[in-house]
Formats: sequence, C-alpha cells, structure tokens
Amino acid sequence: MEKPEKQRRRRGVVLTPTGLEKLLTAKQEAEYRDNRGHRFTLEVLSEKTLLGVDTLMKVFACESGVDKQTLKHCFQAFNLTLENSDYYRPNLLESDTINPQLLPELPEGQVPLDSPFYIHRNNLEQTCYQEILRGGSLIRINAARKMGKTSLITRIINYAQQQQYHTLYFSFRLAESSIFQDLNHWLRWLCVSISRQLDLENHLPQDWDEFLGGKINCKIYLEKHILSHLDRPLVIAFDDLEYLLPYPQLGEEFFSILHLWHEEGKNKPLWQKLRLIVAYSPAQELDKTSDTYQSPFSLGLPIELPNFTSAQVRELSQRQGLDQNFDSEKLRIFLGGNPYLTRLACYHIDRGNCTLETILANSIKEESNIFADHLKRLLSHLQYLKGNLAAIFAKVVMAEKDIEIDIMAAFHLESLGLIHRQGKFCRVSCPLYRQYFGQYFRQRSVFLPQKTSILAKKITLAHFDTSEKSRYAI
Repeated sequence: MEKPEKQRRRRGVVLTPTGLEKLLTAKQEAEYRDNRGHRFTLEVLSEKTLLGVDTLMKVFACESGVDKQTLKHCFQAFNLTLENSDYYRPNLLESDTINPQLLPELPEGQVPLDSPFYIHRNNLEQTCYQEILRGGSLIRINAARKMGKTSLITRIINYAQQQQYHTLYFSFRLAESSIFQDLNHWLRWLCVSISRQLDLENHLPQDWDEFLGGKINCKIYLEKHILSHLDRPLVIAFDDLEYLLPYPQLGEEFFSILHLWHEEGKNKPLWQKLRLIVAYSPAQELDKTSDTYQSPFSLGLPIELPNFTSAQVRELSQRQGLDQNFDSEKLRIFLGGNPYLTRLACYHIDRGNCTLETILANSIKEESNIFADHLKRLLSHLQYLKGNLAAIFAKVVMAEKDIEIDIMAAFHLESLGLIHRQGKFCRVSCPLYRQYFGQYFRQRSVFLPQKTSILAKKITLAHFDTSEKSRYAI
C-alpha cells in the first residue's frame, strides 16, 4: 500500500496589510525627508536594510514567507518596531481549504473582486461598463485617497476581460523615480512595457527616431507595433496620477498625450481600439495649465466617487453580520460616510474589538483606537507636505461654519479626504477628523481658542516646519 504524499507546510512569516501599510508609509516619509520626494530604488533600499534585492521583493510582495529577523531589519531601517500585529505565519497545510466568504476582511488596499463587502455606488459601475465598450473612450475617476478608485478600476478591467478585451494596468505608485526624469525615456519605457505585457515583439531602439521627438515616436510606435497587431480592443488604466506631481513638465506632456490619443479615437478606426482609464485625487487638479484644451480633466467621462449614503452604510453593516438594530446612521454621520473608515469600523465591530458606543466616545488618544494608525498617517502627510497645510487645516477645524481658504491648499486637503469643498467654501469632512485634529491642535497651541471670534484668532506655526516661505500663507 502506497503511503500518502506528505503534506507540505508553508514556512516563514508574511507582513499583514497593517504591517505593509506601516512600512510603506515610513518608507514614503523617508523619501520625502531624505530623497527630495523621489522613491528609493531597490538598490538603495538594499543598502539601508542590509538585505538582498530578492529578499526585499519578497517582503513587499507579501506572497512568500521570509525570516522574522528579515522583517525586523526592514522595520529598524525606518525606525519602526516590528509588532505581533505586523506579521503572521502562514503555516496552513497547502491542501487545507477555507471558504473565503467565512473570513473577516481587513479593509486595506483595493476590495477584492470576489469580496462580499464591495458596495456598488448606485449606477456608477454600470455607467463605466457601458463607456468602456465605446471606441476611443476615456474614463477619468476623481476621488480622494481611500475612496475606492483602484477597486473601481479593477472591476472595469474585469468587465473588459469578460468581453475578451486586452487589458493593462499601470500604477505610478510602483514606477521608480528615475523613469520620470526624462519624457523621452518615460515614453520608451511605456512602449516597451505595453509590448511585453501583450507578448508583442519589442522594436526599440531600431524603430525610434530621436529627431521626431518622444510624443510622435510613441504615437507611431503604438500605431505600427501595437494597435495594428491587435484584433480586439485594448484597455489601459493609469492609476495614481498624483505621483506625477513632483514632475510637472512630464505631467503636462503626458496629459497632452492622453488628449491626442483620445482625439485620434474619435476619428480613426485604428485608435478606436484603445480605451483609457485614468484615476487621480483632487490635488492632481493643481497641474492644470491655462490651456484647458490640453487638460485631460476636461476630457472623457468624469466619475466622482461619493461617500456612502445611509442605505449603503446600512447594507455594509448587514453584510458584515451586524445586528439589524445596529444604528448605522450614527456611524455614517460620525465618519461622514467615508468608505474606508466605515468598512474599518464594521470590521472591528464584527470582530468584537469595539462597539459603536466606544467608537463614538471621546477616546481618540488611546493607542487601541481602531482609527489611530489612519489618523497618524494623515497627520504625517500634513507635516511633510510643503506649505503650512497643518495651520490652514487647523483654521478649518476650529471654524464655527464653512470658511474660504487658499484654493491650492484646499485641493491638497481635499485629496487627503480631510475636507469637503462646496464652491469657494470648505468644511471638515467628518466629526472624527474634527474631534481628533481639534484636540491635537489645541494641545500644541496651534490654535488658541478664546471668547473672541474664531476666525479672528491667530494660528501659530511654532510646531511645524517653516524653513521655507509657505505658498499657503494665511
């Protein structure tokens, strides 16, 4: 009788979504502080962590286990301490099966395609599905961070794949900063990337005439070596366009290229094969030029992702298995219907880590608060971004009514999800933010409340970096 094959176990530890987010945030802060906002290459990260490039790729991919000491090295390189909640040991037998529908789902990153916790935004998805069928279409998704842009892109791409379309996804978050230094280099990178992902032959550099310039070369390359070889439409999604902000010249040229491709799709059958999706946060609007004709933000189908409605919060809480008597409306009001915060709250309530009452209580200073990491990341963004954003946001937080602030500062604050704008006026996006940041600013005397009118009080900047003159001076 043959012995049954021995079941193998998966070894090592893997970062949890919380641990990965913590490491990426610390890495990004170090890039702002030590590398002028440019991303570290894998080689630089290898020097900082004393780990090999292959090992680092395993750490960030979170697909295969590594030694616990390896994670400690990564965290220590960015002045972090590895905690138990930052990693897990995937020691299940490879033959074991678990129904994913029965597992709680920590709301980090995009919502998986098969997730029962994805909430449809009325008819937005169907509108995008219909648009992607149209030749030469362009869908532009505009929303603050953690509002669901990438989750929506994933579903549009999945729908296109069901139609047997070719699909490509590019996140500017993943591209190395060296690629953005030169337009010609970036366009060559783009053409090669598209060719390789479609399993088409790479015709660079022999078919790239430097005399013609990058934009014309790229257009000819797409026509001659990509679109003409496809018998089905091609959908290309460009996500995280806000990562082009440090490179305004490249951003402006890229927007004009999108405009050219979109216009070609209106007139030429070959270019009607190409359908585009772009996603960005409101701060990207800062890159608008006075030439609105070349701005991609006036092109295609605009999609804005709103906060959850009362019905959507109630639906999510029910899918999480919360009691029918659960007061979802109180939760919606406190969190402003923010999709990420709402999912996070429902997840922890379902897990028994907290109750609605403890969430609404004034306990934001406690380390155990479920929103602590998210709030600290927002505070870090306020402190590291150029300009006196923290002081301006303090002015909004302490205002008794909607107020008008510098338009460029408003775009940045809106891109972080901290404020809502209505015309020229803005307000804090939810009571949670008003509660946390109001307490933070008061404790540091950033805003000194007195009986006099709030709008007349002075915001001091002693606790913030004012080494260069602010473009957001109050």
